[in-house]
Amino acid sequence: MSFWSNWRWGDRQGFDSGSASSNAIELTKRRSTVSLTKQGAATGNLRVNLSWRMRTSDIGGPGRSGSLLRHPLKLFKPEVVQAQGPAVVQIDLDLACLYELKDGSKGVVQPLGSFFGDLNSPPYVKLSGDDRFGSASGETIYINMDHRDDIKRLLIFVYIYDGTPAFDRTHAIVTLFPSNGPRIEIGLDERAPQARSCAVVLIENNKGELTVRREVKYVYGFQAELDRLYGWGLQWGRGYKTKV
Repeated sequence: MSFWSNWRWGDRQGFDSGSASSNAIELTKRRSTVSLTKQGAATGNLRVNLSWRMRTSDIGGPGRSGSLLRHPLKLFKPEVVQAQGPAVVQIDLDLACLYELKDGSKGVVQPLGSFFGDLNSPPYVKLSGDDRFGSASGETIYINMDHRDDIKRLLIFVYIYDGTPAFDRTHAIVTLFPSNGPRIEIGLDERAPQARSCAVVLIENNKGELTVRREVKYVYGFQAELDRLYGWGLQWGRGYKTKV
């Protein structure tokens, strides 16, 4: 059984789960920051999308290299990821956002607890829905940049709600689509096989300039651990998703 948490802040309650193309900017360790203000993208809606597909954690794993020599085209065919025994690994990746506004209000937008947010009123962050099966469209968060002066910081993160902790067996990418300029891509391609959560990108309002900074920090707990890492100061308890 998996366990998650819910936060309490004031009268609200939330829950805690247990290569770039020519028209894209890829944020890496060496190039980790981009300014939305300088590229004229600090207005309109900023779309943040999470998409993923399953993959083997190591293309050259046991029995794989010999097979590739005999059938080289298999290199381009993703394999079914197997757990110990015959069971297939099932992973439910969720996209979420911790927010802090200039007036001091804080909270989370995430599928767990159906905290989908609001685009035209605080927190000016809206989650489109909950994709539990890794569909092509993934999950999307919309941020109303016309209210940028109300936003202090936003932490976009991903967590494994249910199933095996296996970030290293998913090919996951978070893509930001600004209102102007190239899209911004952050790949979750570092090996952290036991991690259940990952802080992906931090959006901050620094004296009127909106910047996007790559984080890609994996933690072995859930939202409460990310909260402590970034000093959000929320209180967390258990929470669950409704069954489908």
